[in-house]
Amino acid sequence: MVAKAEGKVSGLRSGLWLPLFDELADPAVVARLAAEAEDAGWHGVFVWDHLRWAGPVRYVADPWITLTAISIATEAICLGPMITPLARRRPAKVARETVTLDRLSHGRFVLGVGLGDDRFGSELSSTGEEPSDRLRARMLDESLDILAAAWSGNPVRYSGEHYTVDDFEFQPPPYRREGIPVWVGGLAGRTKPQQRAARHDGYVPVNLMHPDQLAEAVVAIDDARSHAGTTPYDIVAALPPETDPQPFAKAGATWWLPEFDPETLTLDLVRGVIRGGPASP
Repeated sequence: MVAKAEGKVSGLRSGLWLPLFDELADPAVVARLAAEAEDAGWHGVFVWDHLRWAGPVRYVADPWITLTAISIATEAICLGPMITPLARRRPAKVARETVTLDRLSHGRFVLGVGLGDDRFGSELSSTGEEPSDRLRARMLDESLDILAAAWSGNPVRYSGEHYTVDDFEFQPPPYRREGIPVWVGGLAGRTKPQQRAARHDGYVPVNLMHPDQLAEAVVAIDDARSHAGTTPYDIVAALPPETDPQPFAKAGATWWLPEFDPETLTLDLVRGVIRGGPASP
């Protein structure tokens, strides 16, 4: 993570943000891309977590298996799902998966989380998942509480509205003593995702349009985190590849993720972005 104090940016890291669709729906292909990105000086490779997407997308890969392949193919870059809708996953299973990936990658794993959305593939309604944003938000918060308890290495005793874990110890612990970083995603400008993000390690505003939006979010999160002092914190700017990330860095971004359109995504396009190199710090 990149340190951040009093709203000041200490550096800008660059990471690929890859939809695992069509030409990228092959873990071996994405693992090779990750290795190429690492060689070119990129700092992270993050992947979308979806069961399906609207046409013309046809092929979709599993993010967790793909992340395993990325971890094995690389040595230094950060990696993780960006973002995973925790409300459609069992938190105890996620606890096992996240720690396993964190240890496999020697502490390079980052967990991006959010509510999920039914608009682009009907993946919630078509599989019987909870349709209410309000209820999925409560499920997300319960899951995050369970994950934090599981990562502590202590026995977990949790009884909530949606989940129960009864005297269950999750061992081994994460690779890092401080645990696994959690970045929270949400629509840019929405207050509740910002409040949730302030309780964790990073914020990923979705559909970010202007540096002023990011600057306002940084102020709101800094105010909510006033008790946290200089604890490292990340602000992620996901932007079209042709966008200059520097105005967003000045607004408080610590990470730049080129955002690819699923309808125009090609392997050659991703390789072109990789060859273009990371943003200047």
